[in-house]
Amino acid sequence: MLAACIVLYLLLTLGIGAWASRRIHSSQDFTLAGRQLSTGLVAVTIFATWYGPEFIMGVPGYFVRDGLLGTITDLFGTLLCLTLVGTLFARRLYRMKIVTLSDFFRRRYGARIEIATSLIQVLAYFPWIAAQFVALSYLFHSVLGTSVPQGILLGAGIVVVYTYIGGMWAVTLTDLLQSVLIVAGLGLVLSQLLGETGGLGELLSDRPNTFYDILPASDLASWSDYLAMWMAFGLGAIPSQEIYQRLFSAHSATAGRNGVLLSGVLLFLVGAVPLLIGLAAAKLHPELMDVDDGQHLIPAMVREYTSLPVQILFFGALISAILSTSSGAMLSPATVIGENLIRPRMPKLTDRQLLRWTRVSIIGVAAVASAFALNDSHIHGLVVDSAVLLMVCLLAPLALGLYWKRANTTGAWTAILTGAGVWFLTDRLGTIVDATIYGTLASFAGMVSGSLLGRKA
Repeated sequence: MLAACIVLYLLLTLGIGAWASRRIHSSQDFTLAGRQLSTGLVAVTIFATWYGPEFIMGVPGYFVRDGLLGTITDLFGTLLCLTLVGTLFARRLYRMKIVTLSDFFRRRYGARIEIATSLIQVLAYFPWIAAQFVALSYLFHSVLGTSVPQGILLGAGIVVVYTYIGGMWAVTLTDLLQSVLIVAGLGLVLSQLLGETGGLGELLSDRPNTFYDILPASDLASWSDYLAMWMAFGLGAIPSQEIYQRLFSAHSATAGRNGVLLSGVLLFLVGAVPLLIGLAAAKLHPELMDVDDGQHLIPAMVREYTSLPVQILFFGALISAILSTSSGAMLSPATVIGENLIRPRMPKLTDRQLLRWTRVSIIGVAAVASAFALNDSHIHGLVVDSAVLLMVCLLAPLALGLYWKRANTTGAWTAILTGAGVWFLTDRLGTIVDATIYGTLASFAGMVSGSLLGRKA
C-alpha cells in the first residue's frame, strides 16, 4: 500500500510537469516563469528548493550528537544567507533585468569572467544534486526495495522528466504542493513521536546543559570550525544561482526581495521540526545513531511508530522535499549553460533553439550528478562541498562588484584564482584554521589588490 501510494505521487508530479508545459512559450517562461511570481511563490519555491534531505536526514543526526552547534551550518547559516541576499543583493541585481549571476559578471567584468564563473557554478552544483539523488535512493530502498544505484537512476529520471517538460513553472507548482506536504507530514510525525516520549518539555529537558551552547570552546581549532560552519551556507550560498533564479522570476523587485526574506524565516522554523523528531527518535532507539551518522534515524522511526496514513504522508513529504531540491538545483546550472556558455558562442541562436539547448543541458547535468552520487553517499558532506567552491571563488567578485566602484576584471581574476588556490592548498595541508576561512579571506584580498594594481597598470 505504501509503495503504491508513493508511485501514484510520483505520477502526479509528472502530471503537474506536463500541465505546466502548456505555459512554456519562450526561454524566459522556462527559466524565469515569465517573471510573474508573487512574494509567496518566491518564498515557497526557495524554501522547497533548500529544504532538502540534509534537513530531514542529515542535520537531525548532527543535532542529536552535537546539540545546537550541529545545526549552525544548515539552520542558522541558511537564515543568515537569505537575510543578507534579501537586504544587500536582491534589489540591485533584480533591477539589472538579468537571467543568471553570470550575466552580472559579464556586464561587470567581461566575457571571459562570464565563462569562468559559469563553469564554476555548474561544477559546484554537481555534488549538491548528487546529494539529492543519494537521498532519493535511500528512500526508494526503504519503500520500494530498490538498490542504491537503481534508486539514484530512478530518482534522476523522474526529476529530469518533469523539469525538462515544465521548467520553472513546473518547479514552482510542484514546490507549492510539496511544501504543503512537507509541513503536514513532519507535523504529524512530530505529534505522534512526542506522545511516545512524554511530550516536548520532557524531551528538551532531558539533555546536558552543554547541548544548547551556541558558542564553541575557547581554543583556536574550535573557533575556526565554528566560523567555517557559519560561512559554509551563510556566505557560501550567497552566489547560488537558484536563489537569484527565483528572485528574478518575481513580478517586481519588492516581491522578489520579500520572498527571499520570507523563505529564510520558513526554512528556520520548519527546519527545527526534524531536529525535534530526531531527538525523539534517538531517545527511543539510540542505536540508530550508529548507522550512517544517523541518516536513517527519522525514516526508521516513522516506519516503526506511525500508522500507515502517517507513513504515506511522511514519505510523500520526504519525496517532495528531495524532488523540489533536485529540480531547482538541476534547472539552475542548465540555465547557466544555456544563457552563458551556449548563447554567447552562437550569436544566431533563436529563442526556440535556446530553449531546446537549456532542456538538453538538464539531461547532461543529471548524468554528471548521477556519476557523483554513485561515488559518494554522504548527503551532508556533498551539500557543503558545493557551497564552499562558490564562496572561495565568487563571493568577493559579486559583493565588491556591486558595492565597490573600483572593482575590475584584474581583481575578479585574482580573487577567483587566489581564493581557489589558497583553499585547495590549505585544505591539503590540514591547517588548524579551516581552509574555507583562508580561501575566502584570500579571495577578498585578491579582489582588492588585483583591482588596485590592475587600475594602475
